[in-house]
Amino acid sequence: MKIAILSRNRKLYSTRRLIEAAEERGHTVKVIDILRCYMNIASHKPMVYFRGEPMDDFDAVIPRIGASVTFYGTAVLRQFEMMGVYPLNESVALTRSRDKLRSLQLLSRRGIGLPVTGFANKPDDVKEVIKLVGGAPVVVKLLEGTQGIGVVLAETDKAAESVMEGFMGLKANILVQEFIKEAGGSDIRCLVVGGKVVAAMKRQGAAGEFRSNLHRGGTASLIRITPEERSTAVRAANIMGLNLAGVDLLRSNHGPVVMEVNSSPGLEGIEYASEKDVAGIIIKFIEAQAKPGKTATKGKG
Repeated sequence: MKIAILSRNRKLYSTRRLIEAAEERGHTVKVIDILRCYMNIASHKPMVYFRGEPMDDFDAVIPRIGASVTFYGTAVLRQFEMMGVYPLNESVALTRSRDKLRSLQLLSRRGIGLPVTGFANKPDDVKEVIKLVGGAPVVVKLLEGTQGIGVVLAETDKAAESVMEGFMGLKANILVQEFIKEAGGSDIRCLVVGGKVVAAMKRQGAAGEFRSNLHRGGTASLIRITPEERSTAVRAANIMGLNLAGVDLLRSNHGPVVMEVNSSPGLEGIEYASEKDVAGIIIKFIEAQAKPGKTATKGKG
């Protein structure tokens, strides 16, 4: 097969590993910088061009689209879908998962465990929203934040009010969530491929840090997940319509709760922690699934 990887940097660990895994299995791989693509949106022959060349002979496309370029990246991915190229994750599923509020609403509708979450538009409603989620301590999150950026732990109601009012004053959209103290600054990343959890790791925040992101100094270790955690991760990925997903869970007193469903999960931490060839598993899945024009939307919403 000929596989396109939509990535802005071929030197990133995840991109390198996908290239290696595909080439080891005899496939041809081309890394395409999505921001260097341009498109011909025609009725009979839609086309993606990269550096002047038509990208019209791929069997599958793997999107590794950063959050900052979601709009243009999904437009390019959608164009490949229109050309009949098989996407590992479809554009509509990727867009759905990137909208934190919408994804939580979809998960909530299907009964997935979530932290109690509040959302408001006006500073006048801040006190009521804090009370709605159980009072301080609470976690305030920017809807557009990634890798732990724009996530603040407010220890008191007054601190929460100040943070929320400050964000609102900057016209930023925010969520406020209950703080799951019993998680102890750790979470679980489940890597779901094709409706199965293929690897899992525990991420522990650095000393004095409630965020467990590896980019913020967190550490990763192997963990054995429970059947309920496995089921929750698979269901969350399916609801988003994602074939590949990193589902982040917290262990709370009332069972596993989903913090986020990531459509472009990094492979480095989870491959090291689990000692599994996750990139190879992803390529094997594509081999089994890739057929021209197979882009029917999964999930709802």
